[in-house]
Amino acid sequence: MGQRAVDRELAGVEGELVALRRDIHLHPEAPGQERRTAAIVARELRAAGLTVTTGVGGTGVVGVLRGARPGRTVAYRADMDAVPPQDIVGGGTAPAHVCGHDIHTTVAIGVAKVLARLRRQLSGTVVFLFQPAEEALAGARALIDAGVLESTRIQEIHALHCGPFPVGQFAVTPGYGLPGLDRAEVTLSGPDAPAAARRLVAEISALATVAAPQSPADLERMVTEVETPDGPLARFVAVRARAQDAKVSVSYRCWPPERYVTVREDIRRLAKSYAGSGASFPAEPFPAMVCPEGDARRVAHHLRRTLGRGAVTELHAAFPFNGEDFALYLQRLPGTYTFLGVRAPGAPITTGFPHYPDFAPDERAIGVGVRAMAGWIARRTHG
Repeated sequence: MGQRAVDRELAGVEGELVALRRDIHLHPEAPGQERRTAAIVARELRAAGLTVTTGVGGTGVVGVLRGARPGRTVAYRADMDAVPPQDIVGGGTAPAHVCGHDIHTTVAIGVAKVLARLRRQLSGTVVFLFQPAEEALAGARALIDAGVLESTRIQEIHALHCGPFPVGQFAVTPGYGLPGLDRAEVTLSGPDAPAAARRLVAEISALATVAAPQSPADLERMVTEVETPDGPLARFVAVRARAQDAKVSVSYRCWPPERYVTVREDIRRLAKSYAGSGASFPAEPFPAMVCPEGDARRVAHHLRRTLGRGAVTELHAAFPFNGEDFALYLQRLPGTYTFLGVRAPGAPITTGFPHYPDFAPDERAIGVGVRAMAGWIARRTHG
């Protein structure tokens, strides 16, 4: 399948994709509540001729496109949920599409439409996973537990995510990705427990090696640092700790993923220094998303060949304050996770940085994403 064929079919649907994204954007749905969005996805996939299953893992939608030629089975994943108000930087009053999942959903629908129109030239099978509840780190698990990977016999999986890079540019993450997440709780006792809890918060917070960004300049610096080989974010610990009366709650991310062992030991040691109190960890750390190096370099080569050498930048570190349940797929399958630049020329960085209230991606990224991923997925199903 040639890129010219992909571009020709994209030209016929790009306008309707932009309109579709705007509709989804105006109706954000909280994690696990994506009923309207799922209905739109199912409608669009059926209209394109895909075999569609709804209600997968809750509100998930699975669309299957079989090409006319033999080949491999490759999955493409898009998340559908909006950001809950408590996870919007500075807080919000309602769920909002400030993470770009409306863009992700639209791009995936666009890839499905384009490849369906080129079915006679398509090898293999493409499985589109429209996933709920990514913001809650629950949707990928729900689809996996529903048996999607086994029932469709997926051999590899791919995804895009909006990022604070110039529109038209992609960022690949060979050997990196996004950190996992761990949580701890400490309950203190005694008459001075509230004061001791506040002191413990300060001591645990001091384990952090990186502070949350407080300004656009901090965000600009962070983007520069993740693109810097052996830079300041090659290793990090990012900590959030708070005290409520005599209870201390901690969440933290770190890189490399193996560092969770030592950070847990540090938290236990600090907690025990307060009258023998110990820290409890409700669950094992949610895993980091580590992108296979070889696959990331292959998608980078494809993107450079398709869009030009300047269309790709490489990340040499992980963003410290973001996570992804796409990690659960990559624990089981090879694949890629690539950042899609959505920052408009001259726009403040917060308009391209997920979870900021003024997040406003450049809609030209939709066509760029479809063009790139339709060609990439067709290449992967061909083998």
